Amino acid sequence: MPRFIIEDNFWSIFPHAKIGTVICQGIDNSIRDVEYYEKLLQNAETEAHKFLSLDEFSSQPVISVWREAFQKFKTKKGARCSIEALLKRVKNGNHIGTINPLVDIYNSISLRYGLPCGGEDIDTFLGDIRLTQANGNEPFIPLGSDENASPYEGEIVYKDDGGAICRCWNWREALRTMLTEDTKNAFLCIELIDEKRTDEFYKALKELSILVSHHLGGSVRTEMLDLNYREITIGG
Repeated sequence: MPRFIIEDNFWSIFPHAKIGTVICQGIDNSIRDVEYYEKLLQNAETEAHKFLSLDEFSSQPVISVWREAFQKFKTKKGARCSIEALLKRVKNGNHIGTINPLVDIYNSISLRYGLPCGGEDIDTFLGDIRLTQANGNEPFIPLGSDENASPYEGEIVYKDDGGAICRCWNWREALRTMLTEDTKNAFLCIELIDEKRTDEFYKALKELSILVSHHLGGSVRTEMLDLNYREITIGG
């Protein structure tokens, strides 16, 4: 069975981080109730305005904490945390469109709690998945492209034996492992670096698992990784 391993070189930079995972098996991601998911995202966008109370966008606490984090490792110029990208769209009045149920659900959680969320198709993994620093040679085809764009050496990435699957920690996901309507087994995660928001982090993780279980069926298991618990089995 594949494992999710957070390596020492990550913890040396972010010793207080927490990574919450939701392991989904036997789900039906093809269920389509477009109106429901549109409403779910619209409601989440409305709630997200509570994270946009300051005049200067980059000074919002849920954004500034990640900008500071991204300064601690090599990043592609202009790369930003996924929650910043979502909130920028909300601030500019651009609605978050539906993609598929899993993505819609985790985007809604991300917006409501101001935390980065992501997900991958477990059945596409080659070996274990690792949160680590890149060696710079990992193949990476980003969503929306057909050209390789390998990470920088030292960049924080999720990767498996086939290459990087998410660059700059949570900035850009790979085409190879993306969630689709055919996904049956999924690896979802929520990331925390602000220790003051631990309670919200746990609430977000619980709600993410409940929404997936309720709407997509299958079995759902949550795990939380930190400095003292660095590895889990993710099934498959």
